[in-house]
Amino acid sequence: MNKARQPFAILCIIFLMSTLLLACSSTKNDEGNAAANTAAGNTAATAAPTAEATAEPAATTRSYTDYKGHTVEIPVNPQRIIYSGETYGDLIALGVQAIGYPLSMAEGQVFKDKLSGVEDVGFPINLEKTLELQPDLIIYAGIEEADFDALSKIAPTIIFDTFAPLKERMQEIGGILGKTAEAEAWLAQYQTQEDAMWAQLKASGMKEGETAAVFTYYPGDRLFVMATTGLSQVLYGENGFKPTAAIQKVLDADMGFQEISMEVIQEYAGDRIFLLTPVAEEAKASTDKLLESAVWKSLPAVKNGYVYTQDIMKTSSDAATREWLLGEIPAMLSK
Repeated sequence: MNKARQPFAILCIIFLMSTLLLACSSTKNDEGNAAANTAAGNTAATAAPTAEATAEPAATTRSYTDYKGHTVEIPVNPQRIIYSGETYGDLIALGVQAIGYPLSMAEGQVFKDKLSGVEDVGFPINLEKTLELQPDLIIYAGIEEADFDALSKIAPTIIFDTFAPLKERMQEIGGILGKTAEAEAWLAQYQTQEDAMWAQLKASGMKEGETAAVFTYYPGDRLFVMATTGLSQVLYGENGFKPTAAIQKVLDADMGFQEISMEVIQEYAGDRIFLLTPVAEEAKASTDKLLESAVWKSLPAVKNGYVYTQDIMKTSSDAATREWLLGEIPAMLSK
């Protein structure tokens, strides 16, 4: 009996010894892993402050080249802007308010009541007032190098093309002001509104292929036909009126307007005529003279009652005015 149990006892001893060896081995492995993890953690903890210490701070300025070729360091997000140009409504459309602007340019504009708190920098721009306002960016529509040099001594200054097409201009000013997303959103919304306006007008009787022309007088008895500026930019949209052949030549030449004589007005007049009421009294007198002329009364649009008038100051090219015109054009045509 005792002999029979001896081999079993020996097997038990061998099993227990094996178990102890495995346990010891596992403990050493666990201790090794724990030590390795601790070391790795210490290394990471040591490395983190180093990485943070070497991180580059966010840039506050960037290089910008304006359309006249001046390369200037401008703020990434300008906060104190002086804007001297015809298209202040572009800023309003982006929810931006300048600290300074030539307020005389706002007379008669659709956005005049939205300039609360904006200081008048005069036109031509007053350098002393500009310096007093301490701008961090000056956006200037003039082209005189002497003006650019003088303004550049006050703050970073760029020359901005206010005569560029609406889309191009809004994308550019959006980038300058750090409002790229807002500019794209506004353009998309504007296109939707414009498409809806033309659909409404065509449903109300506007015929496919109808032509239109825009005229106005300037002092000196000077008659102009409008092309790539103001109201005509809206009228000649993709789904809008067509220019007459004579006006198309002016558009092809990328001209904002062209002076013509009363004697050739028939060549430019379309199925519908939009007459812009000028500001100057002399120009108003010239307009009255045109309306009484035999040439004017012989035009088909005049005979058919398709003549519409609008204050020239409310037909500017800026974004705020363009948006306003989308509601005004249907109102004009319904009269």
